[in-house]
Order: sequence, then C-alpha cells, then structure tokens
Amino acid sequence: MPSAPSRSSATSRSSGSAGASRSPRAPRRSATPTSSTTPVGLPIAQLVGTLGGGLLTVVVDAGGPAVDDVTLAEPGSGVFGQAGDLLLGVGVERPADAAALIEGAAAVDSGAVVLRRTAARNRQVRAAAAKAGVSLVELADHASWAHVVWLLRGVLDRAASGPAVRAEGPVLDELFVLADACAALVAAPITIEDTQSRVLAYSSTQDVADPARVSTIVGRRVPDEVIAGLRGRGVFRRLARSDEPFFVPAGRGLGARVVVPVRAGTEWLGSIWAVVDEEPPEQVMGSLAQTAAVVALHLLRLRSQADLARRVSADRLRAVLSGDTLEAEGWLPPAPWRVVVLAGAHRDRSVVIGEGSPRDTERELDVWESAARRRSWRQPLLAIFDGVALTLVRDVPGDTSPGTWEWLHGVVEEVAGVAPTATASAGGRVSRTVELDRSRREATEVQRLRDVGRVSGTTTTVEDAWAAVTNARALGGIWTEELLGPVATLRAHDEAHHTAYLETVAAWLDHPGDPRAAAARVHVHPNTLRYRMQRLSDVVELDLHDPESRLALRLQLRALGH
Repeated sequence: MPSAPSRSSATSRSSGSAGASRSPRAPRRSATPTSSTTPVGLPIAQLVGTLGGGLLTVVVDAGGPAVDDVTLAEPGSGVFGQAGDLLLGVGVERPADAAALIEGAAAVDSGAVVLRRTAARNRQVRAAAAKAGVSLVELADHASWAHVVWLLRGVLDRAASGPAVRAEGPVLDELFVLADACAALVAAPITIEDTQSRVLAYSSTQDVADPARVSTIVGRRVPDEVIAGLRGRGVFRRLARSDEPFFVPAGRGLGARVVVPVRAGTEWLGSIWAVVDEEPPEQVMGSLAQTAAVVALHLLRLRSQADLARRVSADRLRAVLSGDTLEAEGWLPPAPWRVVVLAGAHRDRSVVIGEGSPRDTERELDVWESAARRRSWRQPLLAIFDGVALTLVRDVPGDTSPGTWEWLHGVVEEVAGVAPTATASAGGRVSRTVELDRSRREATEVQRLRDVGRVSGTTTTVEDAWAAVTNARALGGIWTEELLGPVATLRAHDEAHHTAYLETVAAWLDHPGDPRAAAARVHVHPNTLRYRMQRLSDVVELDLHDPESRLALRLQLRALGH
C-alpha cells in the first residue's frame, strides 16, 4: 500500500504529523511577503466544508484569520503555533485543559482549535472559545488524527498551489496504484468506482475481464443495463448498507464479482469491484477490507480537492459577473460568451424550506454540475449568484464542444428527461469581460419572464424573447396605483359594476380587425364583444385610431395583468 504523501518542502511549515514525535516548530517564513512564498489560507468554515466526510464540524465560528497551516499543540512546552495555524488538541480531553489551550491559541491569533467531540461540545469549552474569539472545531470520534492531518494538508496544499494545478491528478494516480495492489491480492482485475458507478481507477490487469467489465473500462462508467441487473439483485442496496466485502455470484451475462464497500465512518464513498471465478478465502476478503480503508482516505481527499477547485471557480465567476474583471481573461475560455440561468432541475419537496432557499439552489447547482461533467465538461463554470444557478458558456455558431451554448442544449435535454421543468435562460452574446454583467442581467430577465409564463421553451436566449423583455422593461416604469388616462376609469367601473371592460379592450387591441378572435379570447360571442365596446364608450372616451394611445393603453392593461 502506498504511504500517505508528505508535504513538499516548498509548502510544509510544521514539524510533523499526528504520529510523529513532538518538537518545536521551525521559524515561519520571512515576514516580507512575495508572490511565491505568501501563505494562501482558507476560512475555517470553507476548510471544514471542503474536507467533507463528517470528520470535522465547526462548533464555534469566530471568524479570525484564514487557516494556512496545521500544528500540534504542546501546552506543556508553551507551543501554540502561530497566527493562521489550525491548532490540533491531540490528547486534550478535560474541559479545563481545553479552555487553557483556547486561551493560548487566542494569544497567537490562531485560525482555529480542533478537539475531540466530547471536549468540543462541552459548554465550558464552547463558552471559552466564544469569549476568546477563537473558532472551535470538533473531530468525530471515529476519525484518526493522522488521517485528518493528511487530508487537511492536501486541501491546504491545493489552496497554496493555486487553482491552475489540476486538483485530482496525484490522488487519481495513487488510486490506480491501489487498484493494482487489490488486483494482486485477489489475482483478478479491479475497478474503483464512486457512488454513481463512475470509474475512478482500474488495475492494469484487465485482460481476463468479461464484456461488461470491458464496457465499464472503455466508457469509464458501468453500463446502464449492468447497473439495472445488479440493482435488481439487491447488490447496490447491500453495498450502501454494508461495511464488509461480499461475493456476488455470476448472473445472466455477468461474471462473478467481489464487491468491497468504501466508507468513511457512516458515509458511503464508493466501492471496489473484482472479477473473480469463485469466492476468495476469508483472509483475502479481510485484506480487501483493510485496503478499502486506505481507498476511503483517497476518495475523501479527491472529493475535498474537487470541492475546493469548484469553490475557487465559483468565486472567480461571481467576481467577474460583479464587475471584477482583473486578469479574468487569463482563466476564462475564449470569447464570445453567454451567461445562462439554469433552473428547474431539482426541487426537494421533502425538506421544509422556502422556494428558492440557499439549500435548494445548492442542490440545483449540484444536478447541473453532475450533468455537465457526464457530458465531458471537466471544469464547469458554475456559480450561485443572487439566489440563482448560473453558468458561463462560449457561443460560437457550429461549436458543440463541452462548455458551449449549443452543447448546453444537449445537457438541458438530458436533465429535462428526468426533471421536465429543467430550463436554460441565456443573456446576450458578449465579447468583452466588462459586458458579462449585462449578459447576466439579461439572462435573469428572461428567467423571470419564464417564471410568470411570458417565455416558453426549454432553452431560450434574450434574442428569442426580445419582445417580452422589451415589454417587461417598459411595464417596470408604470405605476399601477396612479394610472393616467381612461384605464383608471374603466378599472373603477369594472370594480363597482362587475363589468369586464378592461379585458374586452385588451382583447380588441390584441386582435385588431378580427372580432371573432377577440371574442374568443374573452369567451363571448362576437356580437357581445361589439356591444361591450359600444357601452364602454359611454363610460370613457377612447381614441383607438391613435397609435400612441393604443400603445399606452396596451402597456397599462398589461401592467394590470390583462
């Protein structure tokens, strides 16, 4: 098994890991910052959220400096790290000792303190953290300090190296090594898959694989018909609930398998699959279970680094859409672009939350990101902006490569096959970064009109919806409380006498010279429509021959909902 990778000398600044002997830390880098040596930290909430897996939980978020390093506390020697350190209270269990550790951390402006769950949830300890202004993080009971240090270092290294570095590369390489190690244990081909049956790594010994395994390797995903067959046999149900490897006998068109669940605590992260001729000995199954624990660490690290890359990408996109275009062209795809509002892919009705809540929008974004990655956009430009899910795509006619507007049509159709309400509303095509904010505002306008039924279609651009957008902009300046002209008089008459003069005039204006169509609009006979038009002339004076009057009438009526 490969050992946990050590931090490179360029970024390592602490004396060791949780299993190492304690020694004073080396001096921090020079106080004079440079572009190559300035530590890059993460807010504690973002660091914990990026790590995932239920290993760490923020108990007290006091703000404070961003975390850029991990240090083991040595209270007996007076070692509490330095500003920006995540201080690990290994072995600190008593509330009094924990409170003293927090006081020491506050004195050096520590980024946060990590304690085991029992100590972190103690009321006295939490009160001490809040009073001292030090963020407090609890470590799950099942977690190993050494493993958490490794995962934290991976996330911090990723932040320090910058977003240009591909996050998952080294971890995926290590997964392929682990796949080969598993293959040697069972003398059989191996794949390591995530919870969506996507292949993350596979062993180099695939020559004896059955057709289903060949399709899995080539497509990097288990074929749908194979998944359906395994699901029908209860394999995935057992996989999601089991902690131990189990044997799946050969079925129709599918060879025998050994399935090894990969879990971190109670969370299912993925699985290891081996094509075998018969059930392996118990000793081999035990070795596979041990290997799964190492794979779990890699999958946690892979996910945390992918989450961090996504957050960096989302922050950049939000910044450029807010007008901060400095150096944006260095990471944006080539122009021209469109900003697109993505909606309707997910609405969790089982959770009691309001429409458009942050949690719901996050899940919406997750659905779109998953669909985009399935269709080969490896680094989707997605973000939540003003409560809606947005993406930025290129728009070159005839270009259907991943991340383009024409390619996005296929993604929307795929998502709509599962969620029929899925839609994409696009702003105008722009070629300069300073124009991206305008494209975003236009996309939002189209989506708002879609929400009220003024725009239809699964994928719609502002050019498609120009008339509805223009009318909406004009209507935005109309004060319906203080209407000018005859519409106010007709509204008052309708309210007092229960007439329908407003909708009658609207139908007449929408179907000029066609009384039958106008009558059908308000569900009356054409003669009834003509009679109403004659009667309402007794209430107000309407000049329907004047173009300006007709336009003003129609805008006011539309503002009133007619």
